[in-house]
Amino acid sequence: MGTEVIIVGVGAEQGLGAAVARRFAREGHHVLLAGRTAEKLDRVAAAIQAAGGSAEAVVADATDEAAIGTLFARAHQPEIVVFNAGSNLRRPFRELTVVEVENTWRTNTLGGFIVAREAARHLVPQGRGTLILTGATASLRGASGFAAFAAAKAGLRALAQSAARELGPLGLHVAHAVIDGGIDGERLRSRSPERAEAAGPDGLLSIDAIAEAYWQLHRQHRSAWTLELDLRPYGEKF
Repeated sequence: MGTEVIIVGVGAEQGLGAAVARRFAREGHHVLLAGRTAEKLDRVAAAIQAAGGSAEAVVADATDEAAIGTLFARAHQPEIVVFNAGSNLRRPFRELTVVEVENTWRTNTLGGFIVAREAARHLVPQGRGTLILTGATASLRGASGFAAFAAAKAGLRALAQSAARELGPLGLHVAHAVIDGGIDGERLRSRSPERAEAAGPDGLLSIDAIAEAYWQLHRQHRSAWTLELDLRPYGEKF
């Protein structure tokens, strides 16, 4: 068995977290899958195992400090950590509630901090490792109706920058991935099928293509590390 990968924010089989898990499992890594829904995690783990890989499902909410601590305690030799938890919210600014803003921040920013801190505590003593944080278009700019989401994702981006500057010299590669476009996964296709139809061929980001980019981030030589990588479909305006 190779070294371990911890992925926080795994949901449906046709989701980004699952795709990242499959990509790293193909390289011989044991993958710890963390998410809030046991049934979804079990299906992803079973599929990886059926393909000859090694995977373990762990129910854990990214915002639960104790649960994330327990998750990392189960790992024996972690080398890669991916934070992929996220929750979007579209709401007119004047209708936003404090609870909605706080919950969006907790999932996207606080959860990222808790996972990143645990990753640092486990990987820095080894003098090597990779931490990848999944961002969004909102990491860079706030669109109309997305104030809560933009504030939370911008916070995650700033957290990644600070962590990279502090932990990079200690051997931990911290990378923030801006997913600038719709992800061609179960969530978007089930909630906004019309958007998927309108996007056309290659108009959405392939989950497997994003997963490949994450693998390449991990494989980078330390003399040329990427802090921020932005990914978008070839026809996406930016």
